Amino acid sequence: MKKHLGIAIVLWFVLSLLPSPACAGAATDTLKIHVNKVLEILKDPALKPASAKEVKKDKLRAIYVLMFDEVELSRRALARNWNSLNAAQREEFVHLFRQVLEKTYADRILAYANENVIFDRETMLSDNQAEVTTRILSSSKTIPFTYRMIRKGNTWKVYDVVVENVSLIQNYRTQFNEILAKNTPEQMLQTLRKKVKET
Repeated sequence: MKKHLGIAIVLWFVLSLLPSPACAGAATDTLKIHVNKVLEILKDPALKPASAKEVKKDKLRAIYVLMFDEVELSRRALARNWNSLNAAQREEFVHLFRQVLEKTYADRILAYANENVIFDRETMLSDNQAEVTTRILSSSKTIPFTYRMIRKGNTWKVYDVVVENVSLIQNYRTQFNEILAKNTPEQMLQTLRKKVKET
């Protein structure tokens, strides 16, 4: 399960662009715009050398900020515990959580090996929420997974990825609930700070 969830996170950045299904809508179209930019970065010969690794990461970070709703992702990962943090703690948590995700999945993203993804359908859950259902195709398997997206104003962003009925935010929510059951918000932040600093 962890391996497949990791693959899903990698595919935040490495979805291949295939012909759009007839039912594709604004959420899918927005997702593909960001994905196309990511693929250009991952396939850029000038960014292939190991010496260009940090430059490549910087470019991907810029797209991540546009592609994902960091606050929504963080708020849902903490669930009810979000209300236990003050404004400054919430801001720091969003920043630290992004870095934790990067440290966990960056190398897998950079090791993109040309897997293909089919966009099957887009389902509107409400006026401002949608699910984009996809399949990753590799040489040995097909893995279904779903992107959950939210619209704020006229902008669609991803706030969750679901694979094998397990979501990214649910996975981290369990971990944060365990931490906060025995620790204060400040102690949780200190744990995240240490994790970010780990080599």
